Amino acid sequence: MIARHKRMVLVAGIVAGVSIAAWLGTLAFRENVMFFFDPTAIAAGNAPVDKRFRLGGMVEKGSVQKTSGTLDVRFLVTDYRHTVPVTYTGILPDLFRDGQGVIAHGRMRGGVFVADEILAKHDEKYMPPEIARSLKDHPPPPNVAPITENGGT
Repeated sequence: MIARHKRMVLVAGIVAGVSIAAWLGTLAFRENVMFFFDPTAIAAGNAPVDKRFRLGGMVEKGSVQKTSGTLDVRFLVTDYRHTVPVTYTGILPDLFRDGQGVIAHGRMRGGVFVADEILAKHDEKYMPPEIARSLKDHPPPPNVAPITENGGT
């Protein structure tokens, strides 16, 4: 084999190796992507049925129900157009309460979102951008404070 053929084989091997690495990276990335849906998108049937995703919105006032003696919690997440029931077993964040923004990670089962992680907003003016956009698209009723572009009220 002449030197030129050896270089061509080496270049082809490097290109093949980089291509395989890129393909494997893309597969891994697809598996770890978790999409965000608001209650309106879930009601429209846009959320995946068998995959994990993020549900975001506001915890409906008066909807939090804790089962005494357990870590089981039930509550409703709303975007002021539609509401999704959520169940969670675990310790809730300290800032979790009625009327606050929340993002739940989990999956839908029988019309109920079963969360395995709950994230609550951590600042009076902060709101996750996805929730702020969703609430801006679906404004709250007049008796609820409006959401501004930066997420504050």
